[in-house]
Amino acid sequence: MSNQQSLKPDALALDFDGVICNGLREYFQISLKAYRQIWSDPPEDSLPEWEASFGRLRPVVETGWEMPLVLRALSQGWGEAEILLSWPTIRAQFVAQENLDWRDIGHQVDDLRDRWINADLEGWLALHSFYPGVVAQLSHWLNEALPVFIITTKESRFVKALLSQVGIFLPPDTLFGKDCKQPKAVTLGQLQAQGYSNIWFVEDRLATLATIQAQPELSPVTLFLADWGYNTEDERQKVMAIAPYSESAAASFLHLISLTQFSSGFEDWLKS
Repeated sequence: MSNQQSLKPDALALDFDGVICNGLREYFQISLKAYRQIWSDPPEDSLPEWEASFGRLRPVVETGWEMPLVLRALSQGWGEAEILLSWPTIRAQFVAQENLDWRDIGHQVDDLRDRWINADLEGWLALHSFYPGVVAQLSHWLNEALPVFIITTKESRFVKALLSQVGIFLPPDTLFGKDCKQPKAVTLGQLQAQGYSNIWFVEDRLATLATIQAQPELSPVTLFLADWGYNTEDERQKVMAIAPYSESAAASFLHLISLTQFSSGFEDWLKS
């Protein structure tokens, strides 16, 4: 085994949504509020079906502005299979045909969330849940002084609000949210520049991991797809098909990890 795959990282980087926190119920409600601002109210009898479909389609969403567009696609008759297969094309089609500005939609989503938090913090928090064992594991790592970084497309203030409710307070400069305005790959490169040579990164979007893999300078980063997060069975099977410790540079350091492994010692993380 190479030094790059030693049994303990010198820094741990974690996505937030789909790795630490499950906010599917809140995502749907925020998306619905934004949808109602941009388009007409959806028929009430469709909402349970929309919410179920939204949960299955959450893997296509990279940033929050896309969420109301998922509902728009459902309202316009797009099927789940089509959306999962061709979301970037469908998304671009709506943006062009309806003259949408992704920045405006993103601001609407964030503003709705801010107003909700200010008016009903308890109600907003109640729509989130931390995955079993994750809070205890975070506390353990922080107590052990392991450098832990959160790299997320969620606004930092929302992440802080959620973590503070479970007694997690991150050290300064370890939270990189959407407000940092840079891709996750750039943040990982910055951590490398700070001297971390053996970073392990846990993410639930395979597309994000693929983008990181495509950058040779990030090849020392060991990548993990969280099988409990917002990804599909097909994506999990693709990762499982990669032979552990392959000689291929594109496959060497990508692993599927379970929630049980995540809450165990690092020596268990690399087991297939």
